[in-house]
Amino acid sequence: MLNNDVLRSVRYMLDLSDQKMVEIFALVDYSVLEADVVDFLRAEDEEGFLEIPDEAMLYFLNGLVIHLRGKNDKQAPVPVKLPNSNNLMLKKLRVAFNLKDEDLQDILQSVDFQVSKPELSALFRAKGHSNYRACGDQFLRNFLKGLTLRVRT
Repeated sequence: MLNNDVLRSVRYMLDLSDQKMVEIFALVDYSVLEADVVDFLRAEDEEGFLEIPDEAMLYFLNGLVIHLRGKNDKQAPVPVKLPNSNNLMLKKLRVAFNLKDEDLQDILQSVDFQVSKPELSALFRAKGHSNYRACGDQFLRNFLKGLTLRVRT
């Protein structure tokens, strides 16, 4: 799934202004211009569209964790691990919104997307693990849709 799609979903979900998004990047000492944020949020076929790099997307998600949960001074800043993947974005969103397995299943059921607990746990395994499962675009899209329903209602 495109990083820009995830960024747009989170922005809509939390009703964030362009300036607030710049502030979320700044929470992890990542500098981005408000004009760049505007370009990140444009549709792919729109003039001025700018694809958000994997690194910037991961910094945004790290900043989102701090924005939603607060800064933990006892813990060292979370390093950005490239390459980015749907699994990694799902993990970071899970942490940011403090979601348990039951919450994830409820969110997915709210958009008629059924997933078993073992299937769900496979998405959070390390890539080399025998039970690892790659998070597909459809799964992430449905998760974001369900999370948006949960947050905005």
